[in-house]
Amino acid sequence: MSISQVDLNLFTVFDAIYREGGITAASKRLHLSQPAVSHALSRLRELFADSLFERQGNAMIPTPRARALASSIRSSLGSLEQLLASTATFDPASTPRSFVIATRDSHELSMMPLLAKVTREGPGLDIAAVRMERRHLEEELESGDLDLGIDIHLLLSPEIHREQLCSEPLVVLARRDHPVVQGALDLATYLSLDHVLVTGRRRGAGYEDAALGKLNLTRRVRVRCQQHAAANELVSQSDLLLTMTRNHALRVNERIQNQVLEFPAEIPRFEVFMYWHANVEDDPANSWLRRLVRDALAF
Repeated sequence: MSISQVDLNLFTVFDAIYREGGITAASKRLHLSQPAVSHALSRLRELFADSLFERQGNAMIPTPRARALASSIRSSLGSLEQLLASTATFDPASTPRSFVIATRDSHELSMMPLLAKVTREGPGLDIAAVRMERRHLEEELESGDLDLGIDIHLLLSPEIHREQLCSEPLVVLARRDHPVVQGALDLATYLSLDHVLVTGRRRGAGYEDAALGKLNLTRRVRVRCQQHAAANELVSQSDLLLTMTRNHALRVNERIQNQVLEFPAEIPRFEVFMYWHANVEDDPANSWLRRLVRDALAF
């Protein structure tokens, strides 16, 4: 069948149902009526000779055929959207646009000046900083669900472009009246004390643990939590130590004033990168956003 005989709008309906998991949610996403979405699904089923989605309770579950199609359809739609965007002009003061940046919690505080600048420069601009999901990063950058990702060095395909934003040393925080640590910290003391690790994972080592492991060294992590600010508060009320990047430590510790000490071993600096897909390399809006991120986070 020739593509000229196919209504390309059907693919946007397929993608919406696949993403949202139901006809009602897909209709809201597309600003269409439920009967219109249902009719489009019927045409899709006829086109592919497959039911594509099967109802289970309130959800529409994709068939194996739909799962096989989803990635190609999403990629193609993303490429078309970016092609249209790249041919348009972008003026932040007058162009409506929504941006989504995936980032780690430790970088979100550093991004506040960036978020504020977007709201000042563009009355029609919206921006969201969302949680980084590494396993979906490449797919979401390609589809346009994400405009940028900010994270450590990741192994991704050549289609994902990257730029190093910063390279920071690690520091260690301890409470002001710590019974053992006062003004300086040696490696033996660091390893002998208990630690709090900030991570979104239920298990596994942190960056500093991996670096120590290469030196055949280990430490004991007593507490795991998700927020550096919460971990820093815990440090102020205990004998635990907290390891994090220097600039972020200075921000989260401004109010509490825990001790900030040099990390007591020679380990690689913590590097942060910005990621975007090749299909937005020349997009004026994405280029503008990358410049703002660079100004906010590069040091």
